[in-house]
Amino acid sequence: PPLPFVTMNDAVINRKFAQLFPVPVILGIEEYLDGPLLSYINELGYVSLGFESGQHQEPSAADSAVDFVRLALIFAGLLSDTGGRETRSRLANLREAAKGDAAFYEVYYRHALQSAREFRMVRGLKSFQPLPGGTLLAHDRDEPVFLKRKGILFMPLYQEQGEEGFFLIRRIAPWALKLSAWLRRFRFQDWLAFLPGIRWADGNTLLVNLRIARFFSKPLFHLLGFRSRHRGRSHLLLTNRERTARNADYRDTFWFSLKRPGRLR
Repeated sequence: PPLPFVTMNDAVINRKFAQLFPVPVILGIEEYLDGPLLSYINELGYVSLGFESGQHQEPSAADSAVDFVRLALIFAGLLSDTGGRETRSRLANLREAAKGDAAFYEVYYRHALQSAREFRMVRGLKSFQPLPGGTLLAHDRDEPVFLKRKGILFMPLYQEQGEEGFFLIRRIAPWALKLSAWLRRFRFQDWLAFLPGIRWADGNTLLVNLRIARFFSKPLFHLLGFRSRHRGRSHLLLTNRERTARNADYRDTFWFSLKRPGRLR
């Protein structure tokens, strides 16, 4: 069965809550999908996570979904778990289902489809599978699709409907997560508009002139919590979840100040 995972917009409050669950966490998928509900809730400033456990008809997927929902309710203070017995049991279930993988990953490529009926994924490939460069991944409109360089496959399409054939992801180093959280804590993202070719389009969206600011790489913007919403020939629109995050609403929760979520596991 596929590994369960959490997907979310990259705000520090989302990271803190997501770290409570011993499953992989995927950042950046909102750059490739239009109008996800998670983005709308985050624009209001609240914690918002998505959870994927597999095919609906799979008993193991249903079990993981129940484990996640029950844990989320316990962590949110809506369910009582005196002594922590249920918490420990359900954390162990998720850890086993995820095969011990609780790393953060970032989406960096989406294979868009014109027609899912003309797309055929190579059989046997699965999410979170590391693959070497040159691997044949699929046939799209009778053309072979090869992996240009080594990467990690994510959400390969095996149905006859959908707009994405697959995604590619890469693991985010723990030091990069810590650095980005530190930079956001001191609001370095607010200073980007003072750089040439960059200005605020509204309260939490940057407008980047690509002719002037082309030397700024996407990873730099990601580090500060910006994600691409639209790209034209000359300009890039980047939204930032940190500027709307309602951190003050969560400061009294046990998980907001938790330095080592691993102790729950």
